[in-house]
Amino acid sequence: MYYRRSFFPGGTFFFTVTLADRRSDLLVRYVDALRLAFQTVRARHPFDVTAIVVMPDHLHTIWQLPDGDDNYAQRWALIKSAFSRSIPSRESVSPSRRIKRERGIWQRRCWEHQIRDEQDFARHVDYIHFNPVKHGHASRVVDWPYSSFHRYVREGLLSVDWGGER
Repeated sequence: MYYRRSFFPGGTFFFTVTLADRRSDLLVRYVDALRLAFQTVRARHPFDVTAIVVMPDHLHTIWQLPDGDDNYAQRWALIKSAFSRSIPSRESVSPSRRIKRERGIWQRRCWEHQIRDEQDFARHVDYIHFNPVKHGHASRVVDWPYSSFHRYVREGLLSVDWGGER
């Protein structure tokens, strides 16, 4: 299986993180700000991004956390905060968010799933990489620029034509 080297039992998690406004394209419009937020947080709170796809209004990713560290909630809070501070403030903010000094960019919660084994890992990596085609943003996986798919191709883990054509 081509994913074998990437799965580590215990600290491997799949996440879906979503914008509050599902019609927004902030994540791809400000993808460099998102990358910087990830880099900044990873420098102080290490984790490996095993797979990722950034869509206009949500992202999916698999993280490998350091041994004995399962504090992904803090990492997500820091990433969301850094990204939010780095982009223009144009969104509407509800009274409850205003009281908590939150911007109206992100949904408060995220979907988290602890990866159980190699097959679970492979299914989630495939889901991540195929997501732009599933949502109609690309006709081929290789055509979507905001994906770890391109790293998997460079490393010889996947072929450039993986996923076929829609």
